[in-house]
Amino acid sequence: MARTVAHKLIGDHLAWGEAVPGEEIGIAVDQTLTQDATGTLVMQELEALGLDRAATQRSVQYVDHNLLQADEKNAEDHTFLHSGCRRYGLWYSKAGNGVSHPTHMQRFGIPGATMVGSDSHTCAAGSLGMLAIGVGGLEVAMAIAGRPLRLRMPRIWGVYLDGELPDWSSAKDVILEMLRRHGVSGGVNRIIEYHGPGVETLTAMDRHVIANMGAELGATTTVFPSDGAVRAFLRSQGREDDFRELAADEGAEYDDHEHIDLSGIEPLIAAPSSPGNVVPVREVAGREVSQVVIGSSANPGHRDFAVAAEMLRGRQTDSSVSFDVNPSSRQTLSDLTKAGAVLDLINAGARIHQAGCLGCIGIGQAPAVGRNSLRTFPRNFPGRSGTKEDSVWLCSPETAAASALTGAITDPRDLAAELGMEYPRPEQPDPATVNPAMFVPPLPPEEAREQELVKGPNISALPDLPELPDRIEAPVLLKTGDNVSTDEISPAGARALPFRSNIPELARFTFTQIDPDYPQRAAEIADTTGHIIVGGENYGQGSSREHAAITPRYLGLHAVIAKSYARIHWQNLANFGVLALEFADPADHDRISAGDVLVLDGLRDALASGGPLTAVGRDSGERYELRHNLSPHQVDAVLAGGEIPLMRRELS
Repeated sequence: MARTVAHKLIGDHLAWGEAVPGEEIGIAVDQTLTQDATGTLVMQELEALGLDRAATQRSVQYVDHNLLQADEKNAEDHTFLHSGCRRYGLWYSKAGNGVSHPTHMQRFGIPGATMVGSDSHTCAAGSLGMLAIGVGGLEVAMAIAGRPLRLRMPRIWGVYLDGELPDWSSAKDVILEMLRRHGVSGGVNRIIEYHGPGVETLTAMDRHVIANMGAELGATTTVFPSDGAVRAFLRSQGREDDFRELAADEGAEYDDHEHIDLSGIEPLIAAPSSPGNVVPVREVAGREVSQVVIGSSANPGHRDFAVAAEMLRGRQTDSSVSFDVNPSSRQTLSDLTKAGAVLDLINAGARIHQAGCLGCIGIGQAPAVGRNSLRTFPRNFPGRSGTKEDSVWLCSPETAAASALTGAITDPRDLAAELGMEYPRPEQPDPATVNPAMFVPPLPPEEAREQELVKGPNISALPDLPELPDRIEAPVLLKTGDNVSTDEISPAGARALPFRSNIPELARFTFTQIDPDYPQRAAEIADTTGHIIVGGENYGQGSSREHAAITPRYLGLHAVIAKSYARIHWQNLANFGVLALEFADPADHDRISAGDVLVLDGLRDALASGGPLTAVGRDSGERYELRHNLSPHQVDAVLAGGEIPLMRRELS
């Protein structure tokens, strides 16, 4: 039977189940990736699981988010992470080595391998022909311990590419076109597989840009074939021996189909405050810009910086613009320096920052209120930049550089015509500047067992979570609309992120972007009734951070009732014992108000037997029919109070 690339990757790693859409399957995991904003909890979870040694082929811990050390908290986290790597047998990437996704691609990505990561953009590794899936930290911890990943088999969405990108359009515009067509939930429960002759015109790093932002579509992951472009990339990294050809069989069938003619792609931009608000650049041209930032995992390649450098060479950015450059990896920064691109950027007015995520997660580079900020980033959720009333736009490096020069949103084609500027085609470094010294390898097992975890005062223990009660009688403490992101549930930014390893402190920030009083009101009833949250469509989109499940749970959240869920957050809720329910009739969402007290009775028997679920308004008597999509294993986890209590029970 002819197979797609996705079916081959899954088939080669299938631990149990049938690869039929909707069926639960187990996938053996070769590699894991963690970063510092989520990795501290992973280390605490490994400790709670009693792990002796990582069972994966390779697990790597990156320090790329909480880089600024305004006080001792981030430094303590870095020390804790380093000690955890020494204890459990993980690789450690030092602070400043680079953003996890492109850095992992450069050093460790292998075609045909599987990987899970506690970062939703782990899917970027699909650019190399890997099956790479973003999940919650607890699932990464279990993968490190040798357990297969539990997953509902997605549909395979074949996107056929033909043609070739015209000048002044690039890979970022391809994924923005997908978002323009399908929005932020169009990829839910799908693996996107790009195929067709147009794929051959894209470099491996172009594919990284497209695969990375598949997360913004809500997709489980994205895969590309492993072909000559992947071989060339691995050769430039001194790793050609890791190459394995991987392509869809002739006649392979896809569950869903899409066609994009690359030659018709034009410069696009995502307007505030969603990656799905995509319009042509020319449609919004002329709006004043006060900040431009290039970098991040969404545009991490050498060409993404070098194109901007060539456009800016001999020119000066507009006096009203703060032009920031965040190198994606130390290797890329070295290559740009050798090529002279860094000098071009500096002379044009750029502020060069250290290699890392930084402004993408709201660590530094927060824009002024009401001023437009153009970024080559993957997300522009409200407040993610670190400024509550922000105005962040997502675009390509070409559009970013053109706008930095003019001080207004500018289509690069129009600027090129005005200045007589030719489209830059910078040379790619081959070989690249490979320096593995920033990676600390695992200790030998005997030495690792002698290591202790180094915990500063900001490292808390995981909270003990009780079992799900049989009866919930609790108020709806918060009601939300559609597409609420995990950034709005557990905010990013310089105020909250330093508490990622301190759940009681981090809980004080929960939902404050939507309701500043939520943490206090939730805490007041956490030990008595607890509470319920009512959500809309695609509840919990965005980041994989499991903090968005843990901190509401810590504050007494028993259940969420929503129209639908984003995949990773839905799983994280189950992992930490929060019951995720859906309205049988989505219109019932509008009949419930914040403050209503709902009663759900006989929950444990209903969940165990698969029986009907009903919420009843205590005062109104209104009935709301509910359903859930939990697997039997997820039901067991929710009943036990979460995955960790369930595993402890199984082990005992």
